Amino acid sequence: MWCAGAGTFVLLYAVQGLLPSFASEYDVSPAASSLTISLSTGALALAILPISALVESRGHKRVLTVSMTAAAVLGLLAPFAPGFGALLMIRTLQGVAMAGVPALAMAHLAREVDPRSLGRAMGILIAGNTFGGLSGRLVANVVADLAGWRWALAAVGVVSLVCVLGFRATLPDPRREALTGEPVRVLLRQLLGHLADPGVRRVCAVSFLLMSAFISVYNYVGFRLLAEPFGLTQTLAGLVFLAYLLGAVSATTAGALGDRRGRLPVMAGGVGLLLVGAVVSLPDLLPLVLVGLVLVTVGFFAAHSSASGWLSDRVTTAPAQASALYLFSYYAGGSIGGTAGGLALERAGWPGLVGFVVGLQVLALVVIGLLLYSTPRIRDNRRNDGRADAADRA
Repeated sequence: MWCAGAGTFVLLYAVQGLLPSFASEYDVSPAASSLTISLSTGALALAILPISALVESRGHKRVLTVSMTAAAVLGLLAPFAPGFGALLMIRTLQGVAMAGVPALAMAHLAREVDPRSLGRAMGILIAGNTFGGLSGRLVANVVADLAGWRWALAAVGVVSLVCVLGFRATLPDPRREALTGEPVRVLLRQLLGHLADPGVRRVCAVSFLLMSAFISVYNYVGFRLLAEPFGLTQTLAGLVFLAYLLGAVSATTAGALGDRRGRLPVMAGGVGLLLVGAVVSLPDLLPLVLVGLVLVTVGFFAAHSSASGWLSDRVTTAPAQASALYLFSYYAGGSIGGTAGGLALERAGWPGLVGFVVGLQVLALVVIGLLLYSTPRIRDNRRNDGRADAADRA
């Protein structure tokens, strides 16, 4: 599953560092260039719900294999796109193809992993996603500096294909494979049942707000670092994505901490760090920009890991449908928020983008406060605090 996450996200976010290249070559605005990400994440969000239903009736291994292979093949075709429109079309199709992995990953772990270790397992999965996103960005930026963005996309496609092979070689047969063959009306009833739960709705809102803010920061920080007063090369600007390494540590640590102390406090702390990091990045001082990016990254992954674990704790039936709702909100945030952040940047510069991010995180904190009052209560924070763990061991 780590290979699956890495192979998918190496493709999804590799273009993030190339947005200034697209804007320059095709003479489009930063917000328009961000469509190479927004269309992928938007298509992924729309495809997650139907594909999650397919997962429940076709089997995990098969859906994962088809999803990853199709995305890798499209990744190898992307460098041959004759124009910006064709590139956008390929990226949109890639979003649909990639949807199988996020639609299945969390539900698969919830089914296969002991609940007492689920937070840590979620953290490891997110760490794989993080590694893929990081390596894709770094490879793309370095290769683009040396040979142009087309060769950069080709290199990323090869990396994804290697991950497909690693996934097929290492994934064990599921212990609890469930080929339900449920009719559409049953799956729709399960989906509506999740939507009727205020806790599920609220944690989905948090995921939307988190991703909207996070992807906005990373979509446009390259434009800022390439311009004056920083004037970095594309390779040096791409090194800011190394902050993702701390994000991987943050996701795993937050998952384990949430298992012991409760997920909601960790989630709120992560949102707070993201907000503070955005504010710290305001001055035109490179050290402060870098510190701000680190805080944004650590906070985002801590909150995302905690929210994912909270949802898995709460849901006891049709976990793939609940996971699909969460990820629909998550990637819809990446699509809508990522482009909206570009409009804020174009109108008010980096301070405008920071104001946009801060506003989103204040809303997220309000929603997390409402999560405290979500009913019915389930095996979440009260079960997972230190006293409950001691009782379980006894």
